[in-house]
Amino acid sequence: MSRQHYSSERLYVGNLPYDVTEREVDDLFYKFGRIRDIEVKRSRKNDTSFAFVVFDDKYSVDDAIERRDGMRYGDMCLRVERGGERRGGRGGDGGSYGPPRRSAFRVRVHGLPPTASWQDLKDHMRKAGDVGFASVENRVGIVEYPTREEMEYAIKRLDRSEFCNIFHRAQIRVERDYGSAGEEEYERAGR
Repeated sequence: MSRQHYSSERLYVGNLPYDVTEREVDDLFYKFGRIRDIEVKRSRKNDTSFAFVVFDDKYSVDDAIERRDGMRYGDMCLRVERGGERRGGRGGDGGSYGPPRRSAFRVRVHGLPPTASWQDLKDHMRKAGDVGFASVENRVGIVEYPTREEMEYAIKRLDRSEFCNIFHRAQIRVERDYGSAGEEEYERAGR
């Protein structure tokens, strides 16, 4: 299969069992569209694998994310997202240099498992839009979105959703967080 592809057609699949095969990954995703390439990688950090799946079109990627993200696979909870997105440093904005973007459009996430990391939270909250910042402390997360619409969609779509990482699953609560920003800042930011 060709290794040249566009990132919009590429899917990242995380939290796969260490011994997963290309065929098993194909079995998970073939029903969403024609697959051009599958590449399975073994994690150096833990006993898991991850894969990149390349479809013929971006609509197949959207369907696969919707149907497979968070799905139980053996003892694992799959993490499925667009493969072209860059992962960032602690709470950053996807890996670019400079300070993280900060936004008045912030949500607070309650009910996270004790093993939840800011990366896990950021990945989960990306289901609602672009995440500019994420942090976790004492099982509570803070997530910032660049727009009011993405923030409101996150509250609507992800409140009472199931959050999972390789260790735990939990139902989370998502609510608007005014944090240190008062209503005045929200008004200036376009509320």
